[in-house]
Amino acid sequence: MLSLERVQEAARFLEGRVRRTPAEFSPGLSERLGVPVWLKLECLQVTGSFKVRGAFVRLAELTDSERRHGIVTCSAGNHGKGVAYVGRELGIPATIYVPRTVDEAKYRGMLALGAEVVRTDFPGYDDTEQLARREAAASGRTFLSAFDDWGIMAGNGGTLALETLAQAPEARTFVLPVGGGGLAGGFAFVAKETRPGARIVACQHALSPALQLSFERGEAVTALPPIETLAAGVEGGIGVSNFEILRTRVDEIALLSEEEILEGVRWMLAEHQYLIEPSAAVTVAAALAGKLGSSGGPAVFVVSGRNVSSESVRRILCQ
Repeated sequence: MLSLERVQEAARFLEGRVRRTPAEFSPGLSERLGVPVWLKLECLQVTGSFKVRGAFVRLAELTDSERRHGIVTCSAGNHGKGVAYVGRELGIPATIYVPRTVDEAKYRGMLALGAEVVRTDFPGYDDTEQLARREAAASGRTFLSAFDDWGIMAGNGGTLALETLAQAPEARTFVLPVGGGGLAGGFAFVAKETRPGARIVACQHALSPALQLSFERGEAVTALPPIETLAAGVEGGIGVSNFEILRTRVDEIALLSEEEILEGVRWMLAEHQYLIEPSAAVTVAAALAGKLGSSGGPAVFVVSGRNVSSESVRRILCQ
């Protein structure tokens, strides 16, 4: 299960293995919201996203037998790149299943790091994951979830939260991207356990609102139909374990359209000179679109990744 002790142990393990990314003050968002705002720039992480945190923590927990046989996983891109990087570092073979719509920069990045990457015929994440799970079972290898895993949550969101809270001790509102829930689950757990009055805002694609639907139905919506989007990291269902954490810790959900998300990418480039991927722009987009509700005091916006192809960049900037 998830605990502060497990998160703290993960943070100690990651020291020297991943970057301590900066929390940069945002004058533009601070003026817009009327409170101090910082951007937690996980887009500057070693593999271009926060996902390497959880990959390191979880792969290090494998048994000797599991390491020898290798693992199977599924990814929209960033988790796969993190797993490929850590697999190379630890000598663990990795087979990564990705949707056919995977961003080319992420696809090429996984291959360059030495992983076996299987591009499926499925356009969305959920169908791709089901295929990956079947292949893992057939081969007798361990399947590693990109988000529905306590070690992944501790590494991805948990250690990120510890780092963020130390960098921005006055922050009370934390605006997080939500796909499967690995970042948000770990982050919300740590923030709520250690900072009284912390406010968690979860940001999702309006056409794939798994967390919102899970609240409405009272159970995790683990699969959704694929959508056409450049923000594939926030597409698809939410993990069962992740929803168990988030159901009592999320204070507000912001749903963003595709165009609002892409405007977040353009704004970050214009105002902060960082080129980020659309999945990472959902948090900034929520502020720009006026979907955060009350300010809730000083805030941190997690900017989760930068892995985006030149083809996608042209589409975003030329609109």
